[in-house]
Amino acid sequence: MKAVVYDKYGSPDVLELKEVDKPTPKENEALVKVYATTVTAGDWRLRKADPFLARLFNGLFKPRRVKILGFELAGVIEAVGSKVSTFKNGDAVFASCGLRFGGYAEYTCLPANHLMAMKPSNMTFEEAATVPVGGLTALRFLRQGGIKPGDKVLIYGASGSVGTFGVQLARAFGATVTGVCSTANIPLVAQLGAESILDYTKDEHTTTAERFDIVFDAVGKGTKSQLRHLLKPAGKYVSVAGNAKGKDDDLTALKNLIEAGKLITVIDKRYSLEQIREAHTYVESFRKKGNVVINVIASEGRAG
Repeated sequence: MKAVVYDKYGSPDVLELKEVDKPTPKENEALVKVYATTVTAGDWRLRKADPFLARLFNGLFKPRRVKILGFELAGVIEAVGSKVSTFKNGDAVFASCGLRFGGYAEYTCLPANHLMAMKPSNMTFEEAATVPVGGLTALRFLRQGGIKPGDKVLIYGASGSVGTFGVQLARAFGATVTGVCSTANIPLVAQLGAESILDYTKDEHTTTAERFDIVFDAVGKGTKSQLRHLLKPAGKYVSVAGNAKGKDDDLTALKNLIEAGKLITVIDKRYSLEQIREAHTYVESFRKKGNVVINVIASEGRAG
């Protein structure tokens, strides 16, 4: 099978499309035929070993633990291990690959656990592939912030993958949302449901008199000291630079919101597996809106 492999840290040029052995699922795993995956910050940071601590996870001098990137995916189960009862051959699924990665391949094996769920019926494979990382991250950090109906929530980085999901999820929780983004992305963030928008290119978030119950840094580029002035006295600051615990039914909860019409995804660009270097270059530029998709199977990646 084809897979994008990297054997050294560095620029997108270290990514190479190669023929590798097709994996075989263990007793608690499912073999997934990958239709679509994405390029996330987690992918390019591990490729680049940025921050340096990534080397402690994946090998000090070269990649050892993860050689095929791809943090999330959507596809069809082709085989299951002997102890798998929750999924069967032919099931269309979407999944977070977790720290094993592996989405940049025609096939991958993943644990048949709570990080995999049936694909939303009203999403294509490429749409569904964009949900697990950004959607789960936004959901977990909003919960960590103690979100409740009537809260005023500010989302810094509202046009990125986590931010676009965060705006919609905060609205679904019954909060009012203020997004922070660049001038060019104001129409998108408004379309997703933000009642107010602050333009960071004009430093509007540093001068606004409004105060919030939750300030959610959805890109991890700010700091609490930079954004704390936006909090109410009892307000809470949360950032993707930290950690947030999830629940076993989180991915299914996102699926239900999608099928109820309360959550959509934003796709900025689409690439083929052969264009993976170009895709990484674009995502690393911090210019993307929402998500960047890799169609692994070109003829089927957009199938429902």
